[in-house]
Amino acid sequence: MSQTATEGPRSSGPSKPVPRPTPETAFYWEGTKQGELRLQRCGACRRVFFYPRSSCPHCGSTEVPWFVASGRGRLHSYVISHRAAPGFEDEVPYAIALVELEEGPRLMANIVGVPQTPEALVLDMALEVAFEPRGDQMVPVFQPAAGGAASGVGA
Repeated sequence: MSQTATEGPRSSGPSKPVPRPTPETAFYWEGTKQGELRLQRCGACRRVFFYPRSSCPHCGSTEVPWFVASGRGRLHSYVISHRAAPGFEDEVPYAIALVELEEGPRLMANIVGVPQTPEALVLDMALEVAFEPRGDQMVPVFQPAAGGAASGVGA
């Protein structure tokens, strides 16, 4: 799971935004630097959730230990942006996706390694995490999984 997404050409314009870890998210961002996608699982109700926080959004328990996720998921939904956001000038169009992780939570990420077209971005396609350098951070992005079949997430 320690793959790094290939970077496209860079423009002389603004760079992509760099995440700024908070006390709640620091362990998550430390994991991405190590090629790990880390999630939290509630010790009380056992539900997995994302985004990082100090208590379970389902039952309120503060017993929310971290674990390393599989990095596998499926494409739940997406939008293709044809307008360049700051730092994405050389990447238009690009997909902003909602990825449903094998462990249950959904997260927003870019899709890489596939044409940014509706024909290539097939709902339920199997995805795997990769990491893109962004300043001094590594940001999770998703690419088609080896084999490309639906992952069975949510089944």
